[in-house]
Amino acid sequence: MPANVKIREPFGDRLLLGAIYALLGAITLTVLYPLLYILSSSLSSPNAVVSGQVWLVPVEFSLRAYKSIFQSSQLMLGYYNSIVYTVVGTFINVAFTVLMAFPLSQRTMAGRKYVMILMMITLFFSGGLIPTYLLVKNLHMLDTRWALWLPGAFSVFQVIIARTFFMASIPQELQEASQIDGCRDTRYLWSIVLPLSKPILAVMTLMYAVGHWNAYFDALIYLRSEHLFPLQYVLRNMLILNAADPEMLANTAQQLRDKGFEQVLKYALIVVACVPVLILYPFVQKHFVKGVMIGSLKG
Repeated sequence: MPANVKIREPFGDRLLLGAIYALLGAITLTVLYPLLYILSSSLSSPNAVVSGQVWLVPVEFSLRAYKSIFQSSQLMLGYYNSIVYTVVGTFINVAFTVLMAFPLSQRTMAGRKYVMILMMITLFFSGGLIPTYLLVKNLHMLDTRWALWLPGAFSVFQVIIARTFFMASIPQELQEASQIDGCRDTRYLWSIVLPLSKPILAVMTLMYAVGHWNAYFDALIYLRSEHLFPLQYVLRNMLILNAADPEMLANTAQQLRDKGFEQVLKYALIVVACVPVLILYPFVQKHFVKGVMIGSLKG
């Protein structure tokens, strides 16, 4: 058969493939439409939003809501706090996860099965909210940044995934060769294991970072000082409790407020809160699928 001759797929296969594409397209539109609606509403005039004229594209394009947001010192402080919590917290999480997972991946470690059993128990049973709060209080971490970092220093689930990755993807012969050359375990971890573990590190970084960025409940429990509130806590007060920052509305005419400017402001706040995560994802996306698939193998 000539190489340029294509085999025609049966009609039934083409029909099924078309139905699958149509279903996936419908699901994609279902997921994307609320996001596009929020973005379009945040860029539209209050009158257009309130009157229901916005469907897919902005109507009477306006950046007034975003200008008001960036004039708010409360929101900018929340942005700064969330960035600090996310960067430092993610570093702590990844460091503790690797330091827990690497020894547990070593077949020569005595008692590693018992350690894994104890860690697995914590996935199903916990002390609860009140004992955790009392522990944080007795450690004098209330109303400090450490209350949002140390209680969740690492996730047992992430430790299991990282441990499985180390066991399945890092050949044992590499460690044996490094030991013959006089390489210590610390040097082996830093110079060999970590450079070969970029996929799983990318997965853990994204998971931990998104968790820190979206977290507000711990701040609600442990923090009292306004200068420590993260962005999500500030947004909760604005979106749920309707406690809008007066600085945002200071330069807004009462007529615009009556026509729904606060509603447009809420849409803009949602967009502003989502942007950092959307920016982060493309940088780790190439490692994300590989890391998830390899980490899902049984070790």
